[in-house]
Amino acid sequence: MKRKSHRNIKAYHNEDFLNSRDARSLRILSEYHEPASRFARYAVDDTIVFLGSARLLSRTQARKALKEAEAAGEGIEQARINLQMSQYYEAARELAHRLTEWSKTLSDEERRFVVCTGGGPGIMEAANRGASEAKGKNIGLTISIPMEEFDNPYVTRELSFHFHYFFMRKFWFTYLAKAVLVFPGGFGTLDELTELLTLLQTGKIRKHLPMVLFGREYWQEVINFDALIKYGTISAEDMALLFQTDSIDDAYDYVVAKLSRYALDEKGAIL
Repeated sequence: MKRKSHRNIKAYHNEDFLNSRDARSLRILSEYHEPASRFARYAVDDTIVFLGSARLLSRTQARKALKEAEAAGEGIEQARINLQMSQYYEAARELAHRLTEWSKTLSDEERRFVVCTGGGPGIMEAANRGASEAKGKNIGLTISIPMEEFDNPYVTRELSFHFHYFFMRKFWFTYLAKAVLVFPGGFGTLDELTELLTLLQTGKIRKHLPMVLFGREYWQEVINFDALIKYGTISAEDMALLFQTDSIDDAYDYVVAKLSRYALDEKGAIL
């Protein structure tokens, strides 16, 4: 009678184990070490992060959708709002383009400020698109969520990452960031914005991290900062953590000035 052969599997090849509860710490570590390895390989030391809604359309898409709504006789009001909101897609696209062009003027000895987004549609696509149109490398940090697949073709292929853990994704947003631009968005954007503000407010982020809140009308309606100050839940001085504007030129000048002053001579600021 022949004995059945048994093939031993090394632990790091055992998919059942690697996907188990017991291996969670290994999966978390892999979402640190694999991106760290790739960032080192492509010499990415610092980023400019763009945050904002995945639902915003480009102006071209929004105009087309409005025409279709008018022809169908329904959804017209929302289509008009979407067209109005498309200004933020175009602003993110232009800012990413201009900041990428500026970063490419820096000497070879200086680190480049690479545009980084969540790798999805909307504002994320707009920023990746602007950087790509300026012929610059750009980063996409996507996340697995129970929604239909999306296509953002503007992310540099070698710098496209896919995460399971939100907190590891947010770590990479923050760790390499030297500036953050926050555009109108929903729950995800609010989460990212308030976490960054909390880290700055409590001194957990020790590097100088300029933050731009783009779109005054939207943000003043969505977050009542004056009420937070009134009720004493934040200090008036905390508002200095944010630069609020509707101007592409002002946002660009602010970010470039801050990076030129604080980041170009900075060697490996630690989060």
